[in-house]
Amino acid sequence: MAQLWGGRFTGKTDRTAYLFNASISFDQRLLEQDIRGSMAHAAMLARQGILTQEEGARISQGLNEIWEDTRQGKLTITDEYEDVHSFVEANLIARIGDTGKKLHTGRSRNDQVALDMRLYVREELRQVDDLLKTLLQTLLSMMEAHLDTYMPGFTHLQKAQPVTLAHHLGAYFEMLKRDRQRMRDIRQRMNFCPLGAGALAGTTYPLDREYTAQLLDFDGPTLNSMDSVSDRDYVIEFLAALSVVMMHLSRFGEEIILWNSNEYGFVELDDAYSTGSSIMPQKKNPDIAELVRGKTGRVYGALMSLLTTMKGIPLAYNKDMQEDKELTFDAIDTVKGCLTLFDGMLSTLRVHKDVMAKSAVKGFTNATDAADYLVGKGMPFRDAHRVIGELVLYCIGQGKGIEDCSLAELKAISPMFETDLYEAVSLKACVDRRLTVGAPGRKAMEDVLALYREYLRSE
Repeated sequence: MAQLWGGRFTGKTDRTAYLFNASISFDQRLLEQDIRGSMAHAAMLARQGILTQEEGARISQGLNEIWEDTRQGKLTITDEYEDVHSFVEANLIARIGDTGKKLHTGRSRNDQVALDMRLYVREELRQVDDLLKTLLQTLLSMMEAHLDTYMPGFTHLQKAQPVTLAHHLGAYFEMLKRDRQRMRDIRQRMNFCPLGAGALAGTTYPLDREYTAQLLDFDGPTLNSMDSVSDRDYVIEFLAALSVVMMHLSRFGEEIILWNSNEYGFVELDDAYSTGSSIMPQKKNPDIAELVRGKTGRVYGALMSLLTTMKGIPLAYNKDMQEDKELTFDAIDTVKGCLTLFDGMLSTLRVHKDVMAKSAVKGFTNATDAADYLVGKGMPFRDAHRVIGELVLYCIGQGKGIEDCSLAELKAISPMFETDLYEAVSLKACVDRRLTVGAPGRKAMEDVLALYREYLRSE
């Protein structure tokens, strides 16, 4: 069992306790970050004269060889090692001898793992941001293709007013934009280097922490050594942001599931993103959308687990904090997989425009516009609201829509109705007259799409 400690101990660690304590099975994922941080630390030690230039160069070369050999499968990480740090250090010493033992000068595993996790989360923030941008590009293409695809808008899952599919998708575009902003906010707050904080109280060696931070592309060093090794706020923030991403995907997935149902028939999922039934041959199930919806709870669970782990921990480092990694790794993998699959599902989605339009006509989604028509004729809105309510009640009894009523029927409800009502309550008119910023009217939507194109070009 390769360990980085032992002088204080005379007895052997119980095998079960060793395995319970070990983290190599999951923190080996941090190998690249550990080696990168170690190379920066060695370069700083050599620059400060704590190591000779030759020692610094030998250490860096050895670390680079370990990375390449592991990446190419020539060197295997096993549970012989307690964690990724002991794997790297043991193999470095085996390759370059006693010089390798000097790498840990002025460093603790506490600030080492704090650095590794920051480097890892920072890179994953970028990758999630890239996936969000890809999904936004898919949404933009769909919006451009469906500016005139009319559909019912809903409140309380009841038909409310007509919109377009472009406008509906635009709501998710805004959500995912905010998700990207959260990723960038987190990076800005977390981008400070904890290396050099030691176990909790810094070190007596003349480290140049600003130089280490510069080598690792941080904005500077952290300013409190105790906070440096015990801070996992950035992980919690990342998990919270990932939870919001999943909430957005889950809401979207729920709508896809509804739209794909026989009752709605708005869309059809591609075979590549559907499954069948083992007993019912007619079934085509939206399993990908359902799994995205289901996996949302998994990501929420990671956030709540880490919040619970951190809530009672005194300063500074405690072994409880090892629990941050598996949760975070799983949540990241889950979100990245969901974003990738959701993009594929959307980009292959078939939209039934005629079904959407017919659904918008049925259900009196033009009732508000009929009331606005009467307001335009001089009737107070509250009176117009009552008149159209009576008209809708009449239409329900007759099994027809407002647009299906004869002028005589309309005038029996209110003499202010004229033939121009029919054009006023058409789907096109109902949508296109809504031209305020953020509304579904074609001109308003074209202006927004121009902003979205510029946003994706500049980001």
